[in-house]
Amino acid sequence: MATFFRRKAAAVTLGVLALTLAGGGIATAQPTTKASAEIAQPAARSSGAGQPPVSAADAKRARAALDAVGAQATAPGTVAWAVSSSGGSLLRGSPEAVSVTRYGPGQYQVLFNYDVSRKSYQATIGTTDQFNIPPAGEISVAPRLSTINGVFVQTRNSAGTPADRPFHLLVAN
Repeated sequence: MATFFRRKAAAVTLGVLALTLAGGGIATAQPTTKASAEIAQPAARSSGAGQPPVSAADAKRARAALDAVGAQATAPGTVAWAVSSSGGSLLRGSPEAVSVTRYGPGQYQVLFNYDVSRKSYQATIGTTDQFNIPPAGEISVAPRLSTINGVFVQTRNSAGTPADRPFHLLVAN
């Protein structure tokens, strides 16, 4: 009886191996025909649609903001938040929110006083007072290039054109 089970186990093993190779096949990587600039990371591409460059003054402001970090800011489960006007003013926010800078139509940088480069960002277009309905549009967020305590925010109108919009940003730790 033991010989029967041994033969059956060997047959099942070979059958599974054959089905795996036949069904899955063998994959090989194909060489790319794209230029190296086309396969770079999207944030590192030198297109006009990316983030604006970090100036020396921006870098200095970001370093100064990092000096004021508190233990509460980086505790797991806490959040930092900021509310910005369409003109790029920080209207209100948690103690960790330092400033908002507007670079161009719909382009903003929000600085915090701690490293937010590996955190979760959520943003929404929102009103800046209690009596208005927020304008229609789209919003996207990303880590700010070369600034570990910054978040880049891009706002657009409903047609997809960059446009200034007030927004609410949340950074989850």
